[in-house]
Amino acid sequence: MKTDKIAEVETSTPKSLNLVSFRRAIFRGLGVVLPPLLTIVLLIWAWNSIENYVLTPIESWVRSVIVLGVQDTLADVPPTAIGSGDRLREGFTFNGTAYVPDPTGRRFIPDYVKRIVDENAEYFGPTAPAPASANSYWHRFVQIQYMPRRVVVPIFLLIFTTTLYFLGRLFTYGIGRWLLRVFDAAILRIPVINKVYGSVKQITDFAFDERELQFNKVVAVEYPCVGIWSLGFVTGPSIQQLHIHTGEEMMSILMPTSPMPMTGYTINAPRSKVIDLDITIDEAIQFVVSCGVVVPEHKLLTPPPTLELESHATTKQQTPSEVAK
Repeated sequence: MKTDKIAEVETSTPKSLNLVSFRRAIFRGLGVVLPPLLTIVLLIWAWNSIENYVLTPIESWVRSVIVLGVQDTLADVPPTAIGSGDRLREGFTFNGTAYVPDPTGRRFIPDYVKRIVDENAEYFGPTAPAPASANSYWHRFVQIQYMPRRVVVPIFLLIFTTTLYFLGRLFTYGIGRWLLRVFDAAILRIPVINKVYGSVKQITDFAFDERELQFNKVVAVEYPCVGIWSLGFVTGPSIQQLHIHTGEEMMSILMPTSPMPMTGYTINAPRSKVIDLDITIDEAIQFVVSCGVVVPEHKLLTPPPTLELESHATTKQQTPSEVAK
């Protein structure tokens, strides 16, 4: 009976090992694929947001201005138009330009405009509806002739980047910084909106504003209770009253929360209760975001060689009967 149990354990062990190996391979594959995939998805999402809420409105406005300047639409057949008397409504020539009716039949547009738009219908994609009026024909004509995407996108990126640079310079110092503070204060007084704006500003400040979040170093603090150590970022000296009350140097420390470090909170701790950690800010953020999974390689805790030998020896001494038990 005991021999049967041993045999059953021996035959089932390779299967369980194969299952564990398969599962580990899947997780490793996910670990390799997910970072670049999520990066690409995030970049596509960011570009789509910029395109939908910034590029498209600006592009539409510029196109409308150009259409107003170049549009040549006739509301009726001019008396001096050249064409067949009974068929003038189907097309005519005026001032050397051939005109044809638009889809509504109430206005006339140059024949070359209609021809170019119809010949490039695939430019707007298979789901784009056909132009329904003279104005829509002119908008598409301007987009094809004057504002193709291969020209618009590079120019937009150049202007957008330049604008961000000058805005950053303007609102960093002097009156620009003061105006930004006044604007923030006004927005934060509006109910409901202040909650959304405050949260978004906190995230963007954490991600982009180096001046506002200038961390000095990474430390470990015995918090929230004795024996529990948390990782934090030193942001500077604490309030003077705390120095006077405690009689020792106090530090302001940002305690980030996993996996979103921008939602952390601030504590004040005595310098004597803080341990300096020899890791960079980037390594600390990776550690917090990964919930402690990503540890800097030079800081990995490896078991002493003696413990590894003892572990191997213990495993080697196990007999089939011990495994069955």
